Amino acid sequence: MAARPGDLRGEGESQLSARKQGEESLPQFRVVSSKRILRCGFLEVARERAQGPKNLRIEKHVVKHAGAAAVIARDPNGMVLLIRQYRLPVRQSLWELPAGRLGAGERPLSAAKRELAEETGYRARAWRKLFVFYPSPGFCDERMTVYLAEGLTEGQPHPEPYELIRTRWVAWDEALRMVTRGRIKDAKTIAGLLYADTVLQ
Repeated sequence: MAARPGDLRGEGESQLSARKQGEESLPQFRVVSSKRILRCGFLEVARERAQGPKNLRIEKHVVKHAGAAAVIARDPNGMVLLIRQYRLPVRQSLWELPAGRLGAGERPLSAAKRELAEETGYRARAWRKLFVFYPSPGFCDERMTVYLAEGLTEGQPHPEPYELIRTRWVAWDEALRMVTRGRIKDAKTIAGLLYADTVLQ
């Protein structure tokens, strides 16, 4: 099959090398100032300036975030555990993967284990790191790590007082249909399920 434009299949080593070098040669910017202008709870907002080539400049307000972890909890039958909770910024309840931000000095895996236990009561014997991504890099530096959790045992959840969480085990194919039909709107859940469906086949 002929390679499509932008498809790396069929390219020689020299072409691949050139493509890689092209990515690395994108204009680089250097942060020249970062001033905190707001601190509220676990969030900070900074006014940042960066200098690029040919006197190019960027100035933006950037939300500083400690990072977060999300969990794809899967049982031996291929069922995945989803939670539903109210999200004030979007004024609605969403189906999501269990997830939460990192505490001060906390590692992503530790946060994933803690959030799964707090929000659902479940603990897992086997953990596998799947991928890392930036949910909203246009204005926020949040870095999210997604894990697969298996070998689950049930326990008592301990959510925050305002977290009125409903849990539901969903067949894997049904969870994917919830994504494609727009019933799942949460970005980390969409990314996590689609990534896992590709990688874990």
